[in-house]
Amino acid sequence: MLPLPEHSLRRRLNAEIHSRPPVAIPGPEWISYLAVTHTGGSAADERTHLAQLCSTLGTEVCPLVDGDHWVLDAGGICGLRLKWERHTEFSGYTFFRRRVAGDGPDTTALVAFPVDWVKGIPGEVIAASHIELCAAAQNPPEEVLDGIARSGEAMVATRVAEGAAWVVSDFELHDGFSRFTVIDEHLRHRQAGRTVQRLLEIETYCMMALLAFPVAKETSRFLGQCEKDLSGLMDAMSVADTPEDERTLLARLTRLAAEVEQSVTRTAYRFGAAAAYYRLVRQRVEDLREQRLAGFPPIREFMERRLAPAMSTCQSIAARQADLSTRIARKSALLRTRVDIELERQNQELLAQMNRRARLQLRLQETVEGLSVVAITYYGSQLVQYLAKGAQKAALPALSPEIAAAVSIPLIAAAVALGIRRMRKVLAAEENAAH
Repeated sequence: MLPLPEHSLRRRLNAEIHSRPPVAIPGPEWISYLAVTHTGGSAADERTHLAQLCSTLGTEVCPLVDGDHWVLDAGGICGLRLKWERHTEFSGYTFFRRRVAGDGPDTTALVAFPVDWVKGIPGEVIAASHIELCAAAQNPPEEVLDGIARSGEAMVATRVAEGAAWVVSDFELHDGFSRFTVIDEHLRHRQAGRTVQRLLEIETYCMMALLAFPVAKETSRFLGQCEKDLSGLMDAMSVADTPEDERTLLARLTRLAAEVEQSVTRTAYRFGAAAAYYRLVRQRVEDLREQRLAGFPPIREFMERRLAPAMSTCQSIAARQADLSTRIARKSALLRTRVDIELERQNQELLAQMNRRARLQLRLQETVEGLSVVAITYYGSQLVQYLAKGAQKAALPALSPEIAAAVSIPLIAAAVALGIRRMRKVLAAEENAAH
């Protein structure tokens, strides 16, 4: 027992290292393989379908391994076995059938399984292969290669596993399946399983990587039109002389940027997945440990000649798309700066006009203040005159109302003027304190 607490993910991560081991192949065997995308089918649908196979064959339902790996051993004379693996974008079904006396050259492992069940597998086929694993004593590799050389067929032939086996294929589709012949010279059981698994993975990952190629061609046409539009916008930018023209150009450039970013979002996953699948193809080819045969291209050369150009095209289109997005962003920033500068100039003009109006209002206000002093003095002197008239009749008959009003006029005017001046100073001090 461990002396310390165990991390909750330790055993799961350790199991991931050992997950999906190759199936040991003890002798000559027929192998068929189907890789189906997850279009229209879920993991639950696939598991239900696998349970139906167990029911049809009368075997027990084998438990799933981590939910995405399953092996069925139906036994029998032919030793039927099925390996199911679920990946991110596809699921792989590998069918095994032992070679028995009387098998012809067109025998496959797939025909030994229920036809209706095979037709009901959820998804769409992206890769399909038949592999014939035979012993070198039964099918001498030299005779096979001599027959290919005499026929003039374009075939890939190579020695793998450091000379322990021979692999022959044309990578063409025959009735929907690619075909491989693996001639076992001295493969061990697990080594044979690894060799077969690598060949199937090369075929599958190659097709999954090539899914990005049509996307790249379509994106290339789209980018060509976008680059043409961008060039036209740059020409229009050089001759734009009014703010309205620049705002119109900025709107068109923003719309173009949105279209390019939408394309980036739509294709980023596919291009990234293609690069990852291509790395897996190259790794699996490296794991085969090939030895070149005179007069025949090995699998590595075939993949470098056929797959590498397509992957280079995808990488180029992805880089071109990213570069176009960067250029549009740079041009948008430049045009937005021009528009901002023009707006700032207009704002400055507007502020200058507001300052002129404020000064005009100030002069008008000062004029009104002068008139206000006169008006207040006038009404104040009238009040003094009314008071003098009342005082004359009541107690001071010698007091002249007119003289009292005349004497009060300069006093009232001075008081009003001083009061307005003081009030203006107080308001100015409060405004300065606020700023």
